This record gives sequence, structure tokens and C-alpha cells, in this order.
Amino acid sequence: MSISVPVAPVQGSVEFPIAADVVIVGGGIVGIMTALELAEAGLSVTICEKGVVAGEQSCRNWGWVRQMGREEAELPLAAVALDLWQGMDARIGASTGFRQTGITYAAFTRRDAAHWARWHEVGKRHGINTTLLSAERVRQAIPGIRGPVQMALWSPDDGCAEPWIAAPAMAEAARKAGATILTNCAVRALDIEGGRIAGVVTEKGRIRASRVVIAGGVWSRVLLRNHDIDFPQLRVTGTVARVIGAKDIPDHPFGTENFSIRPRQDGGHTLTLRNANIAEILPDNFRLFGEYVPRLLDSWREFHLRFGPSFFRELALPGKWDFGEPTIFEKVRTLDPKPSDLFLKRALKNARKAFPSLDNLSISHAWAGVMDVTPDAVPVIDAVPGLGGAWIASGCSGHGFGLSPGIGRLLADMILERSYVVDPTPFRWSRLSKKQYGMTGNQAVACQSGNAPPTHSKT
Repeated sequence: MSISVPVAPVQGSVEFPIAADVVIVGGGIVGIMTALELAEAGLSVTICEKGVVAGEQSCRNWGWVRQMGREEAELPLAAVALDLWQGMDARIGASTGFRQTGITYAAFTRRDAAHWARWHEVGKRHGINTTLLSAERVRQAIPGIRGPVQMALWSPDDGCAEPWIAAPAMAEAARKAGATILTNCAVRALDIEGGRIAGVVTEKGRIRASRVVIAGGVWSRVLLRNHDIDFPQLRVTGTVARVIGAKDIPDHPFGTENFSIRPRQDGGHTLTLRNANIAEILPDNFRLFGEYVPRLLDSWREFHLRFGPSFFRELALPGKWDFGEPTIFEKVRTLDPKPSDLFLKRALKNARKAFPSLDNLSISHAWAGVMDVTPDAVPVIDAVPGLGGAWIASGCSGHGFGLSPGIGRLLADMILERSYVVDPTPFRWSRLSKKQYGMTGNQAVACQSGNAPPTHSKT
């Protein structure tokens, strides 16, 4: 078994722009789709990526494109995203690997069956097309399944895509639309004048811009913290594998309470241990503990806590830094955690238990990715409170790949002040806590502004 996360290379631009209408911090799929939307609307856009395009979670996820099972707050956005995925290949003139295959979730326990029955009713309220299948119908539809399956939920409209080719293809489309893509170009800090965005400070120089989008995934909180802006976001790590030798299983993404598997275009399958992520204990876990307690109590089975050297490395990081010196963003170009051998063994065991035909299944590649998680597991897509011209699309909580076209469309609607594709209320920053997240008095001083920073007026 080798550890490998292949991603189609995206060549960074040679010329360094001195100005843009919008600078996007982060070359993951959310930043890329935002750039594509804005460039197609005629704005000059520059993407600054500290490493390679889509090198972190954007190429390490499962590749599912689904409405089924989403948080209820996300469902309108998920529907928009699915519609955009359906037309994406034609739009960008390249393949993303998207297929509308349908998705099945099978329940082997009463607890899981009750969960999907409840979600089916939620989906109906939002017009999501799903069908409840009895145990008998599941066995008829999937003859190779074994064990005490109780029911399944079938979503014919959902599907999957190939992360390692989709995000780079979208990036090339953004470039063709006029966007500049800078790779190995870390944004060290936001450039702030009079309490408003004036651009960004990168390791290669300053770029002037009146608007900046922070789409840095797990790095968004770190960047904002340098400006005394407390964005509530933690990180969890998931393990994924490419397996070979699968036979007599569904020809579409299939999940249960303890594993998921889907066909890949390269002939293998993507396998994961579902509902299992590693949550490293870091200083931010203590700083944000109060905000995350409700989610932790509700989903404690999904998280495996781990304490190690990373706690002390994070503790040693400066809260603020000199923009003229290399930062953590240059030191860690790509987060590349080691996959969990334990998780992989459990995923194989669970898959073989449900499908005896997988006895000869073997792992060819394995990898891990780090996800940015908000207290309610719903992304923030909004203006940054108290900092005019700053926008954020982060905290996607493992849903960013599938939702990315919708996120890019909604954020572009906000920036361009056009009609919103969906109601943005569920994605506002202010929903996360009664605490007033945003600029502190210290930041106002740092901005050398005599007045309190203006609050963005768009609602």
C-alpha cells in the first residue's frame, strides 16, 4: 500500500499582479468556484494559493455530490449545487468526472433506520427526491448484500465526481475566464487601511484590492486571528483509501453507518470508515470548547480524540507575526496527515461483512485530509463582521466539495450585490453565537483608524 493523493497539476501564473478587483485567499475548490463566478461576471480576480491548487481537502474527499443526508440548513444550497454540477462539464469545457449515479444509504440498526426515516421527511419538505426501501426491496435491488439490513434510503438524483480532476479543471476554466492563479504564494496578512480591506500582503509582495475572499479551509481561522478576528472553526482529520478487487456491489456510491464505498473512473473504488474522524486536541479546542459542546454531545460517536506533539507545536505558534518574515503558511505548504491504519482495517472489515464478495478487496493507495468544521457543521458564507471588503467562505465541515458550485454562486451574488440564489441567512457568521465575532479594539488601533471599523451593510 502506498500513500498518494494524485491531483492534476495547475501551473501558476508567472506574472505577479499589483492589483485586482478581488483577491481570493486559498486555491481549494471553494475559492476556485468563487473565482470562476466572479471572473465570468467581468471582475479581475487573483487566487493566492500557498501550495498547489486543490492540494489539501479539495482533492482528498470522498467525491460524493449529494443532497441526501445534508444538514437541513444546507438543502437549498445543495440543490443549487447539484444543478450546477450537472452542467459543469459543458460550462467549463472539460471533465470533472461528475456522474448522476444515485446514492444509497443502507441501515443495519434500528437507530440508523430511524435516522434515515426522519431525514426522508426532512427531504420531502425541501423537495428532495428520495425513496425509502424496505429490507426486502434492498435485497432485491442489491442481491450481494448480507447481514441484518433493515431498510435503505435511495436518492436517484445525487451522484459523484472525481476530486483530483474536478478542482483543477475548474481552476483552468477560471483562468480562461480571466482569473490569475498564483501557486506557492502564501498570503501572510490582510492589507487593511482605515478599517477596510486594501488588499493582501503575500510572500511575493502586495496586491491591491478593495475586496478579499478568505477561502482558506482550515487556515482561515489562523489568518483572521492575526488580525484579532476570532472565527470559530476547528479541524478534524478523515482517512480515505482507493481499493481494488471490488465486485458484486452497487454501481453507485453506497453508505452504511460504518463504511462507504463508491466506484471511481480509474477502475478502483473509494472506501472510507464512515462517521469516524480524528479530532486532534489542540489549543483551539479549549478556546472554543463552549461553542462546540452541543455538537460534540450530539455527534460524539464520530470523533476520536488524539493528543500528541501537534498540541505543543500549535501552542508555540505566535498569535501575531511580522508580515516581513516567513509565516506558518510558507512552512506548511500542504497539510498531508498520515492516514489511520486502524480506520482502514475497520473499513475493510465492515465492507466485507456487508458484502462477502469483497473478501479479496485490497488497498492500493491511502491518504488523509483535514476538514474545517464550524460549531453547527454548516459553512459560513458572509461578509467578515467589522471589516469592509472582507468576505469569507469557510467551515465547510466536509461538505465543501459537493456544495462548492453553490457556495461560489452565493458568495458571488453577495459580492456583486445581485439577487441571491438562495437565502443566505443559514450561512451568516452571526448565527454561530451571541458572542460578537469580529474586529476587536486592538485591531482598530492596528488599523490606525480613529473611528470604529464600519460594519458591512449588506443583509
